[in-house]
Amino acid sequence: MLTKGDEYPIHQTAEPIAFSGTDRNFYDRFFFCGYQPDGSGYFGAAFGIYPHVNVADAHFSIIRDGVQHCIHTSRILNFERMDMSCGPIRIEVVEPLKSVRLTVDNHEGISADLLFTGRSEPFQEPRFTRRTGSRMMMDLTRFTVNCIITGWIEVDGKRETYTAGYGTRDRSWGVRSIGAADPQPVVPQSFPQFYWLWCPTNFADKALYAHVNEDQQGVPWNRRASLMADGGSQNDAVHLHDEKFSMDWGKGTRHATEARLNMKDDAGRSVSVAWEPIGTFLMKGIGYGHSEWTHGGWKGDYAVERETLYPNQVDPLELPNLHIQAIAKAKMTDGDGKVSEGIGLVEQLVIGPHDESGFKGLNDGAA
Repeated sequence: MLTKGDEYPIHQTAEPIAFSGTDRNFYDRFFFCGYQPDGSGYFGAAFGIYPHVNVADAHFSIIRDGVQHCIHTSRILNFERMDMSCGPIRIEVVEPLKSVRLTVDNHEGISADLLFTGRSEPFQEPRFTRRTGSRMMMDLTRFTVNCIITGWIEVDGKRETYTAGYGTRDRSWGVRSIGAADPQPVVPQSFPQFYWLWCPTNFADKALYAHVNEDQQGVPWNRRASLMADGGSQNDAVHLHDEKFSMDWGKGTRHATEARLNMKDDAGRSVSVAWEPIGTFLMKGIGYGHSEWTHGGWKGDYAVERETLYPNQVDPLELPNLHIQAIAKAKMTDGDGKVSEGIGLVEQLVIGPHDESGFKGLNDGAA
């Protein structure tokens, strides 16, 4: 099965590029989000390929005046992993690890042309490997970089320009659940459990990268908190230590009203960050947990659809609404006591029990 990718010296195994190991859940994805310096004009996008189910899909979504406007599109991959387009949405790698362009051709009134330029080289997170019982739930690598964004987005004839917007993009690849669910349950059966916080944040001259996965008892199985100065290389990240999130959950929800992160620098001095959410972006708007447009789902040879969501009017405890990104103001106090203000996001996905939060069931809300 030869494809265009086989002309490039990028093979990792003796297989053609069309194949990636043997797990049907292998994926390869671009993610983007962006906003104006004050947090307004928030948007997100995702583009993924799924070689072993032979599907590509893409999503673009922007919030305007409390309304989330979305485009979902899917096509047969035809095994061509080098074709980074899906319907009206296209990805162009302008300069690897430095700048990427995201284009949305007009579809039912939504279009965009956005350039993401890294504030530094990308930051590689620790490898994510997690099993549910005997079954591999995820095994993936991801890099993240905070960006300056230039370009525009148009919705129903109203264009918004980004001259020096902030944002984040990431690239991840590996194994996670995609497409149709496995009909064979994991045994013994129990509530799914997944606790995830991710907080890439922009400050005036640097970026913070912080995340955590915890089990039911609050024990981290993947975490990292690092600072990267503008212009930094991959080896310039300053890693912080003993990082611990604390969350104030909104009553009757699993969405935070405030998030805090306490850490220590290499000298043992306290470093802290506090985030104040100012807006909510539903991740199902770019396919995450969407009941009809799940990542890697088969929609036929080609499909595209516009959808409208209302983040402030949904039931926050319905499973597809648990996964959000909260646009947030940030305040960081460093080891010298200097306070810096920034803007970023607090991504939240909390499913199943989490003792510290008081969550006991699959999707019960905070007391």
